[in-house]
Amino acid sequence: MNKTLMRILAGSALATLLCANAAQAQDLPRTELKIVGSLSNVTSYKDFEYPFWSQTIPKESQGAVTAQVKGFNEMGLKGPELMRLVSQGVVEYGTATMSYFSGDNPINEAIDLTGLAPDAPTARAITKAFEPVISQFYAGTGRVKVMGLSTNSAQVLFCNAPITGLQDIKGKKVRVGSRNMTEFIEALGGAGVTMPFGEVVPAMQNKVVDCAITGAISGYNAKWYEVSTHLYALPINWNQQIHAFNLAAWNKLDPKVQAFLQVQHDKLVADIWDAAIAQTQEGYDCNTGAEACPYPVKGKMKLVMPSDADRALLKKVLGDSVLPKWAARCSNDCVKSWNATVGQVLGLQAVK
Repeated sequence: MNKTLMRILAGSALATLLCANAAQAQDLPRTELKIVGSLSNVTSYKDFEYPFWSQTIPKESQGAVTAQVKGFNEMGLKGPELMRLVSQGVVEYGTATMSYFSGDNPINEAIDLTGLAPDAPTARAITKAFEPVISQFYAGTGRVKVMGLSTNSAQVLFCNAPITGLQDIKGKKVRVGSRNMTEFIEALGGAGVTMPFGEVVPAMQNKVVDCAITGAISGYNAKWYEVSTHLYALPINWNQQIHAFNLAAWNKLDPKVQAFLQVQHDKLVADIWDAAIAQTQEGYDCNTGAEACPYPVKGKMKLVMPSDADRALLKKVLGDSVLPKWAARCSNDCVKSWNATVGQVLGLQAVK
């Protein structure tokens, strides 16, 4: 086959595909969605969620599907109530960090136990393994259609005091974001302090807390480098997020719209995961003033790299304290499902 004919056939195939996609978009009925995204000042919302709903969905549907989108904080919400509102149908679609809902049911902690995933590939693998369990749980008891589970950048320690490793947490007050984080800090001899993200900067300035845990890039965006001196580059958590529709609202959508949204949403989740991995390194670079930082403002923090001993201690605290305490408060079915999914990936078994 000559090159000219190959180009003609390739062009014809591309044209056919584009026409098919256009036809599919034209077949979609007019649909307007009301979307409540995650915290509006975090990177995943600004760089991915907001453009996805406000630009990508209308573009890919050729204007058939449009959305009004705001972060949950812009709606006057604090986050922990979001899945209850989605379940009740007050919110049509919502996104929030799963640890917000750990008080509702410990199953929401299952993929983000402190120390469970010390690197991005592990975090992604266990999230994928447990997603069917989460989907079944919310469909059955929460009247919620789970669209996907994404993540933030690695959750790491920012400290306004010298720190060389996990052993230095002893005696320190650390801002935490979940119950199992508190259990982790306490196992190291520290004290967990719960407070909203927006209160951390003054708390660090006034020595109310010595350290705080958040995403590497989130801490940079919030200028934590101005009030802290040491950044400990060992992922403690990942703060996975749940994206979900109210099930009744989802079932009212035309099947073609459902299929379109799920395909597009899968791409959104994959993009957020890919970005979180890159943004973790960006957070390290920009908080510490490395040349690789792509932004003009750079911090001057000291980057502390974890030792093999630190990684071993992280794993020990998980096995001796965090995992058993979580298993004790989760149901028998929850623990059984965890062992069959996450446990299989990691070679761990939770004991009830």
